[in-house]
Amino acid sequence: MFESLTKRLESAFKSIRGQGRLTEANMKDALQQIRQALLEADVHYKVVQKFITDVQAAAVGQKVLESIHPGQMIVKIVHDELVRLMGAQNEPLTFAAKPPTVIMMVGLQGQGKTTTAGKLAVMLKRQGRKPLLVGADVYRPAAIEQLEIVAGQAGVESFSLGVKANPVDICLMARGEASLRGCDVLILDTAGRLHVDEEMMGEVRRIAAQMAPQEILFVASAMTGQDAVRSAKQFNDAVPLTGVVLTQMDGDARGGAAISIIEVTGRPVKFVGTGEKLDALEPFHPGRMADQILGMGDVVSLVEKAQQVVDQKQALDFQKKARKGDWNLEDFLAQMQQVKKLGAFGDIIKKIPGLGKMMPDDLDGAEDELKYTEAIILSMTRKERRNPVIINGSRRRRIAEGSGTTVQEVNALLKDFQKMRDMMKQMMRGPKGGGKGRGLRGPLPPMPGR
Repeated sequence: MFESLTKRLESAFKSIRGQGRLTEANMKDALQQIRQALLEADVHYKVVQKFITDVQAAAVGQKVLESIHPGQMIVKIVHDELVRLMGAQNEPLTFAAKPPTVIMMVGLQGQGKTTTAGKLAVMLKRQGRKPLLVGADVYRPAAIEQLEIVAGQAGVESFSLGVKANPVDICLMARGEASLRGCDVLILDTAGRLHVDEEMMGEVRRIAAQMAPQEILFVASAMTGQDAVRSAKQFNDAVPLTGVVLTQMDGDARGGAAISIIEVTGRPVKFVGTGEKLDALEPFHPGRMADQILGMGDVVSLVEKAQQVVDQKQALDFQKKARKGDWNLEDFLAQMQQVKKLGAFGDIIKKIPGLGKMMPDDLDGAEDELKYTEAIILSMTRKERRNPVIINGSRRRRIAEGSGTTVQEVNALLKDFQKMRDMMKQMMRGPKGGGKGRGLRGPLPPMPGR
């Protein structure tokens, strides 16, 4: 997300570097480029207008310290204004003093409400809560079946009364069901509806009135841009939204909806969907989002993700083996699979400050390399993975055939693996074996063998 906006802003900042002071004259061209970049990113035009005015007011007359260049100063000013525009800080969920907490999902059809409900359930489950997914969409074909499937994948319970039941009755019955099952959070998956459909909007108002939810979350795809912003505003006029969830943020290189929606609706973005998997839901942090927009990475989110998905015991076991230099391809495969849990390789790279700018725009090739590496290792027997030295010519031919690669690629992987094992052993032992090396803090980044 934000790829084009990041590049355009970087170009605008370059035009002002080298100046001794920020003035109205040397800011004019930079501000024009920033304005154009925001509009092309599908940020609401009124939001852009106010943003440019605020940046100009904050920047003009700022004296540049000896240690800070004007380009750095304007980056800080734009960063601070972006953070303010997107809500200053993360807005967490509100939980009921007495369970169950009721979270109501609303929005248009096809925006990802059911999947988002499942993602939210996974997140709450990790926090030690016991959510119950409630199928209140009786209109869309197979909606309830989809919810049950999502609940099964998320490892949580679900409830519905079928397609002939009244959605309000389903939600009311779910409250009692939650008490019986010991569930402390109700996630109501309501039907998608247009804001102009008064009958359907009346239904969502009745559900809200009867259930008194702690949260009413509007779910919208970031891919729809300003349509998402307009829809959120119109829904908020009908029911008192408490927040917004933007889905498909990983598929939108513009990201204008995330920047505009708080200013236009007055409601915070609480979560963003960053992929198809059920663990691909992240709390929305304006400061971290501003860092990503300005190409500064987002190490904090990366570390938080690692803490959630990485097996710490396995990582420590690998560290001990690495120090002795006796780890094998089976350990290497386990580390690769740990890294895959962090998300797409390109997304990981972009969250590391400075590294994203050094990498090529198209990282699909790197993803393919990892897939081939994994396929080669999986084509080996357990004995071969644990003792690669036994892999002779005939074994290499069999492994290549089984993985859909060539013998040369298998050879390259084995050679790279041996080099990496020697390097890791040296790093862990320290210089000339005389001191302690720097211990690993997480999974080992995989090295492709192609």
